[in-house]
Amino acid sequence: MSTGSGHAPQIDAGGALVPRDLAQTADGRAAAARRRRRSRHRAPWEEPASPLGAVVKFLVLAGVVLAVLIPLWTVVLTSLSTQAETIRVGGLVTVPGELTFNAYRQILSGGIVLRATLVSTGITAVGTVLSTVVSVLAAYGLSRPSSLWHRPLLFVFLVTMFFGAGMIPTYLLVSNLGLIDTYWALILPGAVSAFNVLILRNFFMGLEPAVLDAARIDGAGDWRILARVVLPMSRAVVAVVALFYGVGYWNAFFNAILYINDNAKWPLQLVLRSYVLQGVTLPGSGVGQVDVATGAVTGLPVKMAVMVLAIVPILVVYPFVQRHFTKGVIFGAIKG
Repeated sequence: MSTGSGHAPQIDAGGALVPRDLAQTADGRAAAARRRRRSRHRAPWEEPASPLGAVVKFLVLAGVVLAVLIPLWTVVLTSLSTQAETIRVGGLVTVPGELTFNAYRQILSGGIVLRATLVSTGITAVGTVLSTVVSVLAAYGLSRPSSLWHRPLLFVFLVTMFFGAGMIPTYLLVSNLGLIDTYWALILPGAVSAFNVLILRNFFMGLEPAVLDAARIDGAGDWRILARVVLPMSRAVVAVVALFYGVGYWNAFFNAILYINDNAKWPLQLVLRSYVLQGVTLPGSGVGQVDVATGAVTGLPVKMAVMVLAIVPILVVYPFVQRHFTKGVIFGAIKG
């Protein structure tokens, strides 16, 4: 007996004939049930967005991107403009006009800005390596249950997160150690962050104990286990902690205000603060000087060029670490 193509019978699991429309309804219900079961195992943000939700997300993200790019575009464009162009528009430049690299040539041709850039680069490189190494060693020691006094030392680390000695005792300590007017005064007072140590410790505690035990059975000591087993498995969280330290050292200026009296040893952020916020002109800075090529004063473009010089290194380094950022922070925060 033949039926229409839309109602051809099907055979169910028991061998009985089932009309096609009923079979399609049952298949649809089964598929919906499977989708519901999968959705229970997914986070809310992993669910497919509705058309209205997609539009709202696009508009919000577009607004955030514009809020970041428009000020950055204005700063970069002003740094590439002449003083005459900034006077013509009455301040910051938003539409390209007469462009020149004179501001960058001034700040990179010598003087305090170039010297401050080298100081910040050196402090960031040395400080990041030192802080990351010390934090990894401290976190690994605190994560091993068999390590000596690991619980009292962990309590000491936790206390430092909520209570500090204060500015004056810290200054007296730095002064008694003979670090005033030295670059070590910009590194050692904040060399270790208890928060970063706890992130690393939590991650190390979440590593599979069987892997560490297998390495120990093979004859590896603590140093070799840390170097050959733990660190290769912890690249994401170590990269994130190194990024935290690097950004902190690069953006720091308050320690320089307290401990550095010689402006030749100022980091770039303190020079930037003096130029942009306080309007101070230092010898050899290039701010307020006359541009030889145009005869115009290049104050505002040079200030914006210093800002760009302070922003670019972080923008260059961050994309290489960004892929580890979410993974490292989440693992270090919730595991253990």
